[in-house]
Amino acid sequence: MTSPLKTYSTSLKRFQSLIALAVLCIVLSILSDKFFTADNGLNVLRQIAVNICIATGMTLIVLTGGIDLSVGSILALCGAITAGLLKNGIEVPASNTFIGFTLFGAVVVGLLAGFLLGWFNGFTITKFNVPPFVATLAMLTIARGFTMLYTKGHPISNLGDSFAIIGTGWWLGIPVPVYIAAVVVLATVFITQKTKIGRYIYAIGGNEQAAKLSGINIKKVKITVYAIAGALAALGGIIVTSRLDSAQPNAGISYELDAIAAVVIGGTSLSGGKGSVWGTVMGAVIIGVLNNGLVLLNVSPFWQQVVKGSVILLAVIIDKAGENKE
Repeated sequence: MTSPLKTYSTSLKRFQSLIALAVLCIVLSILSDKFFTADNGLNVLRQIAVNICIATGMTLIVLTGGIDLSVGSILALCGAITAGLLKNGIEVPASNTFIGFTLFGAVVVGLLAGFLLGWFNGFTITKFNVPPFVATLAMLTIARGFTMLYTKGHPISNLGDSFAIIGTGWWLGIPVPVYIAAVVVLATVFITQKTKIGRYIYAIGGNEQAAKLSGINIKKVKITVYAIAGALAALGGIIVTSRLDSAQPNAGISYELDAIAAVVIGGTSLSGGKGSVWGTVMGAVIIGVLNNGLVLLNVSPFWQQVVKGSVILLAVIIDKAGENKE
């Protein structure tokens, strides 16, 4: 028979993210009269849309027991590729050929680039048994270097009103990026809860050796997961580029920090096998509200990094403490 104390502890753990968000909102509303306003709420939603896209892909990776440090650099490179193709197309001087791109074509190529970069991460990890931390750290540097080479260190700006709708548009009073993030979340929830690959992801994170013995193609699943995460990072890059009307060479720096923070705060175990996309969404909201509150309170950007790092550390400590009790 389950004791009342254990039941209470389980319920508290299940709703700890929601409780933390409620407490954070109450504190910020007391400290700043600008926090609890409709405009600020919509601003927070717009800001967290990119992190939700990236963190959703990160969740799939962490559920398999992996990690991806390259999402920020992939975001920057794919945003730059999309902007470059949209504005400048491709010139082939040798044959005096110019290939122009429509908005749809440029976006598709940008997403495909992210998918392939993520696929390469997964391939490197599974084919050569490179630890995910090392493989994605290498990709972080590689993708950032290619971004600088492609942009020559300069922004690619003035991308047109049609492209701007992706990042700055509104529909029915809600920012377009929020709809994009919602579609990503719902699609990923469906994958994790209603498909075979979703069950395989949890199985691999729970016990990779047992999953292998049960006939699951570990390499194929991991490569697929990293490829999806790469495509979602590219989607985040397209939204950021659209919002700024400019592809910045240094875009996406430290975005992997916010994504990992959202995943961990949302209750996904870094050991793999436990967690949910909905938890990550809640974690992303908490990070977004925290960032927004710190800005409203005029906290130094340097202290903001200290606070976010401390929050991640605390979330990991709580996660490990929970594992030890089980």
